[in-house]
Amino acid sequence: MAECNCGDSDSTTVGLDARVQEVIDTIRPLLQADGGDIELVSVDAETGKVSVRLQGACKGCPGAAMTLKMGVERHLKEKVPEVTEVVAVQ
Repeated sequence: MAECNCGDSDSTTVGLDARVQEVIDTIRPLLQADGGDIELVSVDAETGKVSVRLQGACKGCPGAAMTLKMGVERHLKEKVPEVTEVVAVQ
């Protein structure tokens, strides 16, 4: 029997956004301890691409790319399997 989604795509997107935000909220104190911060900009539910904005000491830091990929992206992929990549935006 076919499953009816009946317009649930918005609730799925909201659920994904909320789960991504929850993980970012657990990462945020670690960045803030070093004088930085992170803000969720958008989540593309179709591609799994998450856009974030690095702030404070993280903005322009030489280690920011490593923190983004090896820290934020790795943690998000573990906790939210739909996430395929995390990119920083201005």
